[in-house]
Amino acid sequence: MKNLKSILLLLLPLHLAAQETQLVKYVSPIIGTGKMGHTFPGATVPFGAVQLSPDTDTIPYAVNGRYNGEVYRYCAGYQYDDPTIVGFSHTHFSGTGHSDLGDLLIMPTVGALQMNPGTAEHPKSGYRSRFSHDKERAEANYYKVFLEDPKVTAEMTTSTRVGFHRYTFPESENAHLIFDVKSGIYNYDEKNVWTVVRVLNDTLVTGFMQSNGWARTRTVYFAIRFSKPFKNYGARYGEKEQVYKGFWRKFDQTDNFADLAGRNVRMHFDFDTRDQEQLQLKVAISPVSMRNALENMEAEVPHWDFERVKQEGQALWEDELRKIQVDMLSHDDYVNFYTAMYHAALMPTVYMDVNGEYKGLDQEVHKADGFVNYTSFSLWDTFRAFHPYLNLVNPKRNADMVESMIAHYDQSVLHMLPIWSHYANDNWCMSGYHSVSVIADAIIKGVYKGDAVRALDACVQTANARKYEGIGYYIDLGFVPDEVSGTSVSNTLEYAYDDWCIAQLAKFLGKEEIYNTFIKRSGYWRNLFDARIGFMRPKNAQGVFRAKFDRLETHGQGFIEGNTWNYSLYVPHDPEGLMGIMGGQQRLATYLDSLFTMHLPDKFFANTEDITREGIIGNYVHGNEPAHHVVYLHNLAGIPSKGQERIRMILRNQYHTGYDGLGGNDDCGQMSAWYLFSSLGFYPVSPASDEYWIGSPLVKSATIRLENGNTFSVKVTNQGEKNVYVKEVKLNGRPLNGYKIKHADIVGGGTLTFTMSNKPKR
Repeated sequence: MKNLKSILLLLLPLHLAAQETQLVKYVSPIIGTGKMGHTFPGATVPFGAVQLSPDTDTIPYAVNGRYNGEVYRYCAGYQYDDPTIVGFSHTHFSGTGHSDLGDLLIMPTVGALQMNPGTAEHPKSGYRSRFSHDKERAEANYYKVFLEDPKVTAEMTTSTRVGFHRYTFPESENAHLIFDVKSGIYNYDEKNVWTVVRVLNDTLVTGFMQSNGWARTRTVYFAIRFSKPFKNYGARYGEKEQVYKGFWRKFDQTDNFADLAGRNVRMHFDFDTRDQEQLQLKVAISPVSMRNALENMEAEVPHWDFERVKQEGQALWEDELRKIQVDMLSHDDYVNFYTAMYHAALMPTVYMDVNGEYKGLDQEVHKADGFVNYTSFSLWDTFRAFHPYLNLVNPKRNADMVESMIAHYDQSVLHMLPIWSHYANDNWCMSGYHSVSVIADAIIKGVYKGDAVRALDACVQTANARKYEGIGYYIDLGFVPDEVSGTSVSNTLEYAYDDWCIAQLAKFLGKEEIYNTFIKRSGYWRNLFDARIGFMRPKNAQGVFRAKFDRLETHGQGFIEGNTWNYSLYVPHDPEGLMGIMGGQQRLATYLDSLFTMHLPDKFFANTEDITREGIIGNYVHGNEPAHHVVYLHNLAGIPSKGQERIRMILRNQYHTGYDGLGGNDDCGQMSAWYLFSSLGFYPVSPASDEYWIGSPLVKSATIRLENGNTFSVKVTNQGEKNVYVKEVKLNGRPLNGYKIKHADIVGGGTLTFTMSNKPKR
C-alpha cells in the first residue's frame, strides 16, 4: 500500500500538469495560407467581427476589363510565398473561393512619405515592405512581423469588434501611419462607392466606407484612436477627374483638413518617434454608425494594455478548444486537430454592436433581441459538417445563427432565407437553399428552441421561390432543364436533398401536407439518373438526355465544382435508393473503387481554378465539398473496411501542418469540420437526420464537453498508423449494431469504444 501511495503521489502532479496544458499552443494560423487554403494568419477571437491580418499584395480583380485569374490566390489577402506586405486590414474571409472585405488597411512607414502601395518587384516605390517568415509569428489572437524596409516591428491582437495595433519604430522625424480607406480584396476601380473620414482631434478619427462588391451595398463604420497625438496628417484622392467639383476647392483637402469625403481616399498620420518607441492604435468597426464604433471601442478595449487584450482573446480560444480534448498519435496530429477547431471558429462572424444593433438586409437598423446576430454564411459548404459540428460543440451559438438566418428572411423583400450572405447582403453564390438543412438539423436535434413553425414557413417559402435558379421548372418538371441552367444537374440534386430536409422538419412538427409535398420532391433526383450509362446527366425540358457529355469534365456539363463521377453519389438523404437504382451493392462497391483509384488526365485541371492534384485522390475531389460524404458510403456498399482505409488515407493525405497544409479551400470551416468528425470516428452523412455514420478514428482518445454538462468520450484500443480497420465498436459497453450512432447517444453522454486492427474485418 505504501508503494502504491508513493506512485500515486508521483503521478498526481503529472496528471494536473497534463490538465493545465494550453491547447492554444497547438494552433497554427499559418496552415492553409498558401496555394488553395485561402485562410489568413492574423489575429481574431472566436467568430470575431474583426479579423486583423496582413495583406501581401494589391492584385486587381480585373485587368483591361477582364477577370484576372491571379487574384484568386488572394481570397484571404495573404499568400505565404509573397515577399512583401502592403498593410494590415481588419476584415477577412477564411478559405473562400471568392472574396470581398480587406477593409481599413493600416501600414507603418518611415522616411519620405509615399501614398501608393508600390509593387512587389520594387517595394520601395511605395509604402509596402519586404518581410521574412523567419521574423514572423502567428498564434491564436496574435500576429507579429518585422517589416524590413521601415525597420518596424508590427504586432496585432483583437477583441470581438476592435483591432489593436502595436508598432515599434526606430528613431525618426518622419514616421507615418498610412490609412488606406479604399483598400480591399478583389478590388476594381468602381468597387469603392464612397468614403468619409472625420478627424475629431489629434488622437481620434471616425468615418465609414461603402463598397459595391460581392456584397453590393456594404457599409463599414469605424473609429480609430491613437496612443500618441499625430503632428500632421493629410489625404490623397484617387478619383478620376470629375465635371462637377463643388466648392470644396476653397480648402486644401490634402493637408490637415478634418472633414474628408471621396471615393478613393488614402490618409497619412505623421509622428516623431524615439528609438524603439511603441505607437499603438485601436480600430473599432460597426455595421451601424460611427457612434456605435466608438461605443464598441470603449466597451471592449477602454485601455491601452496590449498584452491584456491578447491574453483575454487567447483565453477565449482556450475555452473554445477545450470543448474537445484529445490524445493523438503525434505532435503534428495535435496541431492539425486544434488548428481545425480554430478554423471551425473563425466564421460566421458576429454582426452587431455591443448595444445589439446591426444593419439588416432591408438596410434598416435592427436590434437583436435575445440572440447574437451573425453574418457570412457560406451555406453550400457549411451545411454538410460545419453546422452539425456546432450542434455538438457550440449549440447555443448555432441556435443564434439559425435565428440570424430567420431574421435575414424577415428582412428579405424576396422572402428567402440566405444563400450566401454577408454584411446585410446576399451575394447568391453557389446553388441550393441549404439554410433549410441547417435550420431543420438544429430543430430536429433540439438545438434551436425558437418558433419552429415560423422557421418551417420560411423554409417552404424559400423552396418555392420559382424565379430563383430554375426552381419553377424543378417544381413543374421534377428537374432543372439543361437549357435553363449551366448547373442543372447539381441544382436538381441539391434541391432534392434540401426538400428532404423540409420534409423531415414538417414530419417532426406534424405538418403532414407539407411533408407529403416535399418528400415527393426529395425523390426528383431520380429524374436525372441515366441508367444507360449509370450516371447523373443533364436533360432538356422535353426529357431528352444531353447527347454530348463528358463524365470527367467539371465545366459545362451540368455541375458546379464537380463532375458526374462525384455528383452521381450526391443523394445523401436516400443512399439506399441510389444504390438500388445504380444496380445494387456490388455495383456501388465497384463504383467507389473506381472513383478512388482512377487517374485523371491533365485536361481535367485545365478549367479548374480552385482544385489542383493535391486536392484529389483518384477522382475523389476532397478539396471541393459535394463528395465529402462519399467515403462513408462504403458502409452501405458492404465494404466498410475499404471506407475505413480511405478515411484514414484522406486524413493523412489532405491535411498537413505546412502553409499549404489543406487540399483545398477550408470554405469557412467545412474542410476542418470534416477532419474533426472523421478524426473522432463518425460523420453526419445527411444533416437533418439524427444519425452519424461510423468511420475510422484518428484519435487515441477524445472527450467532448457538451454544453448541457454531459461528456461524450471516444476511446480507441490498439490505435496505430497501420491499424486503420475497426475490429469492434461498442457504445457504453455494448456492441454497436450497424455502423451508425444516434445524436441522442452523444448528447446524452457516454463512451464510444473502438478496437482497431491492421487487418480488415471479414
